[in-house]
Amino acid sequence: MKILKFGGKSLTYGNGFEKTIEIILDKVNNNEKIAVVVSAIANATDELEGILEKAAKNEAYLEQLNAFKKYQKSNFSVDLSEEFRLLEKTFEGVALLGDYSKKIKDNVLAQGEVISAKIVTQALKDKGVNAHFSDTRLLIKTDAKFGDAQPLDSLSKKNVINHFKQNNGTTVNVVTGFIGSNNNNDTTTLGRNGSNYTASLIANYLDAEELQNYTHVDGIYTANPDLVSDAKKIDFLTFNEANELANFGATILHAKTIVPLLEKNIPLRVLNTFNHENKGTLITSTANKEGIKSLSVLENVALVNLEGRGLLGKTGVDARIFKALGDNDISVSIISQGSSERGIGIVVAADKASKAIIALEKEFENDFYSKDVNKISATDNVSVISIIGQDLSTFHKPYSALIKNKIVPILFNNTVTGKNVSLVVNKSELHKAVNVIHGEIFGVSKKVNIAIFGHGLVGGTLINQVLTSAAVIEKRKDIKLNIFAIANSKKVLFNKSGVAENWASEIENSGISYTIDDIIAYANEHHLENLIAIDNTANTPFVQNYTSLIENSFDLISSNKVANTLSYNFYKEVRKSLAENQKNYLYETNVGAGLPVIDTIKLLHHSGENITKIKGVLSGSLSFLFNTFSANDIPFSEALKQAIDKGFTEPDPREDLCGNDVARKVLILARELDLQNEFEEINIQNLIPENLREGNKEEFLSRLSELDAIYAKIKADQKPNHVLRYVGELSGDLQKEKGNLEVKLISVPLDTALGQLKGSDSFFEIYTESYGDRPIVIQGAGAGSAVTARGVFGDILRLSDKG
Repeated sequence: MKILKFGGKSLTYGNGFEKTIEIILDKVNNNEKIAVVVSAIANATDELEGILEKAAKNEAYLEQLNAFKKYQKSNFSVDLSEEFRLLEKTFEGVALLGDYSKKIKDNVLAQGEVISAKIVTQALKDKGVNAHFSDTRLLIKTDAKFGDAQPLDSLSKKNVINHFKQNNGTTVNVVTGFIGSNNNNDTTTLGRNGSNYTASLIANYLDAEELQNYTHVDGIYTANPDLVSDAKKIDFLTFNEANELANFGATILHAKTIVPLLEKNIPLRVLNTFNHENKGTLITSTANKEGIKSLSVLENVALVNLEGRGLLGKTGVDARIFKALGDNDISVSIISQGSSERGIGIVVAADKASKAIIALEKEFENDFYSKDVNKISATDNVSVISIIGQDLSTFHKPYSALIKNKIVPILFNNTVTGKNVSLVVNKSELHKAVNVIHGEIFGVSKKVNIAIFGHGLVGGTLINQVLTSAAVIEKRKDIKLNIFAIANSKKVLFNKSGVAENWASEIENSGISYTIDDIIAYANEHHLENLIAIDNTANTPFVQNYTSLIENSFDLISSNKVANTLSYNFYKEVRKSLAENQKNYLYETNVGAGLPVIDTIKLLHHSGENITKIKGVLSGSLSFLFNTFSANDIPFSEALKQAIDKGFTEPDPREDLCGNDVARKVLILARELDLQNEFEEINIQNLIPENLREGNKEEFLSRLSELDAIYAKIKADQKPNHVLRYVGELSGDLQKEKGNLEVKLISVPLDTALGQLKGSDSFFEIYTESYGDRPIVIQGAGAGSAVTARGVFGDILRLSDKG
């Protein structure tokens, strides 16, 4: 025989109830021997409890009760007058008394299952099935603990076996879940979700072939799909793993369900009423494979803390704690304790926290007077995340991922034999924490959520590069890049699931005004993890937002050079904030566009290599300008116009010609060597004559020919076979606090590496003590939005791989 159990959502009128009847009919038509255990229809239990509360407060409840009766009976001809009459009289009595007992509550809530079983029985009879209503109040005998009664196994088993002997064969018994009765025949309930427990007891007593638990999802998942969109269905679990999941909050299972099945080795299959073809999750005693199986969550809990230095080394403290709590019917789900300063953390149900504190204060009253105990307190608004199957040897991975996302667990503990780890976190961080852990430990893509500031040439190119490459990157590297925000100086476009290819028109038409706090709030509201903020502006004021972003769990990437070239104090403040918040800041494109210049210098410097000088053509724009001017018999203005037309220069080319861009790059390199130079200390040769430095861009562009005579003379005054190069140079004793920084136009022999530079290439010579006169040379494309965007993209992937 197979036992089929259907939950409340499976019995909701409309698609659910009809699906349930179809599944039962299919089993009958296939000559399968079955019994059916049912929960209350839809939200009947919650509705009955709500009406009971209203009656106790003498609030109007008749309208809600009538609506309940109408929905429950629907169009079925079944006689429910006895159940409805009982409810009416009970609510009337409760309204008069203004209170009710647990015994009365059990009697009220039980009617949900009784009504459900009677209606399912009638629905099956209407389809020609020989169905029989089976009231477990006559079968499952329990103790007198109303609200959470414990079955009396021997008597219950005898009753069930006898009942099925009398009503079996071609009969389909429709059994009420959740309820039983004590020796006085008073109605009792087995605790919330107790219908699952009823089904497993029936399966045990009848030595069933399998228990099939029908619900509204395809099975048990690696995490709650409501919290983690990437959660995957688990095909196989062991009873022990399922028991851990049940104990730590998996609502699809009742914590007591597993034991009766394990005792008889009866498989449990969790199936979806609404997706009958799915094979669900099969739970057996046989292990399928080792490893982490699922994340389970307990939400309605509180953390009770007992602190006292005087308890260190004293015996019996834990026993006293558990006795005090046990005497007050308070169950402990997690306990964690320290030793240097005696502290014990206990996780209990949230509604028992106050009672727990009172019990412990009473137990340790004398210890307060002796000052052995100095504090007993409770932390509300916490949740427990349990990683089922987690071995401590690999626990550092999810733990590090949490810290990276600024989620610091309040406490954690592990089982010695079960390979399970539980974490207590702030409830406000639960959603994000579950996603972070899930993304780290399961075979799903790690989601990286990106906010991009600035969508000009570089920013716009980067956005399109990410959107174009996202699918390939997810397939190759299991990293899902999700651009959730694109902002310019006035508007931001939000999409928690990621912007689409039409982002440019969307930000124009649907963008909203914002502050940086709005973007931080959006990320928090939607529990976005692994946050990266990318600054593709050239904006000086914007860098003041860096600290706020860092403090709110964003890593930073910047093609904007400003932050690294402001005062040395600001530079150090940003680094201090990064260290305190354990965040990263990458800016490879600040100096060499897509070239690995900063990475190389960092590696050399951190390895102890003494860098003695750095020299090169640091601007792709000016590289193209002087390479073109030196190699061709053309006016300087013509070479400059070609650079402008190719998009190598800034919109106002004076921003390149003044030398400030190259000077910033030299300063950035100096600071990578821990030098404390300021921008004002750089010796910069401005390539713009003084009479052309003022005025607007259009006026300057109209007077470009005035540059021709000046640079024709400079070119002519060179030695034979020499060419012009605009270089940045860092020299001096670089082991001291400051170095010598210069930006200047020089003439070099054509047959040197620097002299043979072509196009818009950048060129770097890094001189070190170990390499002597033979520098490390880095050369490659140094200008262009595509190259710079690709460099930023590289920084995104570096950050995504970290942790």
